[in-house]
Amino acid sequence: MNFRTRHLLLVLLALPLLQGASKGGELYRYRDDNGQMVVGSHVPPEHVGKGYEVLNERGIVVRVVPRGLTEEERADASLQRELEARAAREEERLRAWDESLLLRYSSVEDIEAARERAVGELRVRLSILRSNRSSLKHQVENYQAQVADMERRGDVPDAARLENIANLQQEIEQTESQIEEREREIREVEAAFARDIERFAQLEEVVELRRRLSARGDS
Repeated sequence: MNFRTRHLLLVLLALPLLQGASKGGELYRYRDDNGQMVVGSHVPPEHVGKGYEVLNERGIVVRVVPRGLTEEERADASLQRELEARAAREEERLRAWDESLLLRYSSVEDIEAARERAVGELRVRLSILRSNRSSLKHQVENYQAQVADMERRGDVPDAARLENIANLQQEIEQTESQIEEREREIREVEAAFARDIERFAQLEEVVELRRRLSARGDS
């Protein structure tokens, strides 16, 4: 079961708890005892101290409430300020992320299409680099064959050929470095789009949840 399916099941299981929520009221997202994200009309008392997120009608985070402090931590006033500052930064990050996703995409399929375009362009560049590397290696092999043939005849290889081999090998190293960079970039782009897809799916689920609640309220 993937994250989106598991999360949706958790949301649907929470529907009975949400029937009393107002159509325009806030929803709350928190982690249950199993570490799973749950959306509800309230945060159970036993989970309030762990921190939670407040969502608007579009599923966008409008407030992040930090976790509570232990008795020992309360003695350090600066720690509370630090937790509040972290929560504020996280709140801004999540809100900006949510708003950006809703502005750029209308469905998970849109994000998947954007991912394929972005990754496709990087793979074309990667293919060109690999082709260049193959060509450079072929040139090195040709020069090395020439040098070996000269040595078999008892001739001293000329400096120009040896220099060409050294220059080509240096180009190969640089090209391999660029290949590694493109491969790393592809992994990072794919990971970023995976996070966007997961986040957008959560936004869709909250909107769908509100639609169901509204339909129940009107019936």
